[in-house]
Amino acid sequence: MGHGRFFEKCMKKILVIGKGGQLAGAFERAGRGSRFSIVSFNREEFDITDEVLSEKRTKDEKPDILINTAAYNAVSLCEKESVKAFSVNCVAVRNLAKLSRMHRIRFVTFSTDYVFDGRKNAPYTEDDVPNPLQMYGITKLAGEYGARSMYPEGAYIIRTNGLYGGKIGSPQKGNFVLNILKEAEGKDRIEVAEDQFANPTYADHLARAVLSFLETSADPGLYHLANRGSCSWYECAKEVYRRMDIQKELVPVRRGEESTGIRRPLYSVLDSHKAEGFGILMPSWQDGVEDYVSFLRRG
Repeated sequence: MGHGRFFEKCMKKILVIGKGGQLAGAFERAGRGSRFSIVSFNREEFDITDEVLSEKRTKDEKPDILINTAAYNAVSLCEKESVKAFSVNCVAVRNLAKLSRMHRIRFVTFSTDYVFDGRKNAPYTEDDVPNPLQMYGITKLAGEYGARSMYPEGAYIIRTNGLYGGKIGSPQKGNFVLNILKEAEGKDRIEVAEDQFANPTYADHLARAVLSFLETSADPGLYHLANRGSCSWYECAKEVYRRMDIQKELVPVRRGEESTGIRRPLYSVLDSHKAEGFGILMPSWQDGVEDYVSFLRRG
């Protein structure tokens, strides 16, 4: 048997849900040249709230792994549209886990640092007790429980932090980097929070890490994966402007726990040591900004 045919036989098929989003696009790029064959579907092709369509797509495609990148992640809208947020972030995730169990395939879905209240003031591990401050975090935590309870032997829940990537970012809200660049187009003075700390994570780094992680012997369960290190959003904005050679005045401001009517954790840095135990080492958040700026400049 030729090497090409052997590789083809060994290649695992991944079905990615959420095409058009920043993370799904990152998986498409990460899959090129990998040991995975990736097919992705957008909302019209694979609506995770439609159980009949979800079953049909999965049965037709026969993937080895199902990766869900779809989410209702507009934090402020989750407060106003909590039923819809629960439908997408919890009920649909549980149903996808059930579907994956029926077809005996591995299931990967993503959660958020917003399941924590930010009062630990140290990086959060998987063993820390969640306490979300807003509806978005509540619905994502419920989705975690739904996936783990429905399919404990095959569901991987990946919490990440401050995700950004793609040319347009998230269809619902862009992303921090793109939004801060857009602000520079119309303002000479830009205010950015100096009291909210995270580890901003580049979607392409996350996707590559997840694919590598899936080739390890890691058991199903809950894992943190975010770019290494931490910073305030003000520090992140400074790094973005430095990399883009933008000469605008950045003003550090204290937003507090509640801003724009939504409670947010002030310190939601994630600790990824559990995944590092399987050889998965994420680049630094500064490397993430550098690589994303290069991606944007390539046009």
